[in-house]
Amino acid sequence: MGATANGSSAQPFNFLIYGRSGWIGGLLGKLCEAQNIQYTYGSGRLENRASLLSDIAAVRPTHVFNAAGVTGRPNVDWCESHKVETIRTNVAGTLTLADVCRENNLVLINYATGCIFEYDEAHPLGSGIGFKEEDTPNFIGSFYSKTKAMVEDLLKNYDNVCTLRVRMPISSDLSNPRNFITKITRYEKVVDIPNSMTILDELLPISIEMAKRNLTGIWNFTNPGVVSHNEILEMYRDYIDPGFSWKNFTLEEQAKVIVAPRSNNELDASKLKQEFPELMSIKESLIKYVFSPNRKTSVA
Repeated sequence: MGATANGSSAQPFNFLIYGRSGWIGGLLGKLCEAQNIQYTYGSGRLENRASLLSDIAAVRPTHVFNAAGVTGRPNVDWCESHKVETIRTNVAGTLTLADVCRENNLVLINYATGCIFEYDEAHPLGSGIGFKEEDTPNFIGSFYSKTKAMVEDLLKNYDNVCTLRVRMPISSDLSNPRNFITKITRYEKVVDIPNSMTILDELLPISIEMAKRNLTGIWNFTNPGVVSHNEILEMYRDYIDPGFSWKNFTLEEQAKVIVAPRSNNELDASKLKQEFPELMSIKESLIKYVFSPNRKTSVA
C-alpha cells in the first residue's frame, strides 16, 4: 500500500475491463498504462455468471468497467435482424455483470448510450434544452436503442452502477472506422442535424476519474452543447482536406437507405460539467483534441 500525502494508506487501483476487442475497451487499456493503473481484461462472457465470478476471483479488482456490448457491424441495423444476440449481450449480459459486481461490493462503470432520446416538443431542435439524466427515454426507433433503454431502466435499481450515456463517439484517431467523423466523411450523403457527441480523448480519462471517486447513477457523458454534421465536415475540410466536399440529404431520404431510424438529440451535460468544471464544449473539444493534432492545412 502506498501512503498518501496525509499519511493514510491508499489502495492502489486495479481495474477489470470488459470489451478488450472494442474501441473504448482498447483505449481504456492504453489510458491505464499511461496512468500506471493495474488493469486486466476480463475473459468471461457477460451472460455467463460463473465466468464473471471467476474473473473477479482471479483479478480481485477495485473497479469494473463494461465497454462490451453489441452495436452491430457495420451499424445498428445489424441488431434488427439479430435480436436474440443483441438481448443476450446488451440486456442479459450487462445485468448479470451489474449483479455480480453488486454481490462483490464493486462499482461498475458502464458505457451506455444517449441514443435513447429524440428531439420532441419539450426539447425542440435548436432550443438548447437538453434531455436530463432523469428524463425517460423517448426513442425506441431501433432495436439497439430499445434494448439500451430497457437495461438503463433496470440498472437504475443498482446503487453500484455508474451509467455513462455516450453519443456519436469521436476520437483523434481519424483512421478508426468506428469514429463518427471517419464514418460521415465516407458516407455518400449525410443529414445535417445538431447533436450531442462524446470526444473520447477528453471524456475517457474523466470516466477513470469517476471510478476513482466511486461516482454512480446516470450521467449524460457528452461534451456540453451540440454540433451538426455539416459543422464537423467544415472543420474537416478546413483542417484536414481543403478539397473535401459532401452532399446532404433529408431525414426522409435517409430513411430509404437505412433499416432502423437513428436518434438525434441534445443531452444536458450540466451534471458532468458541475463535477468536472474543466469539461470543454463540443466545438472547443473537437478543435483541441481532434482537429488541431491532425491538422494538415497551414491555415484554418
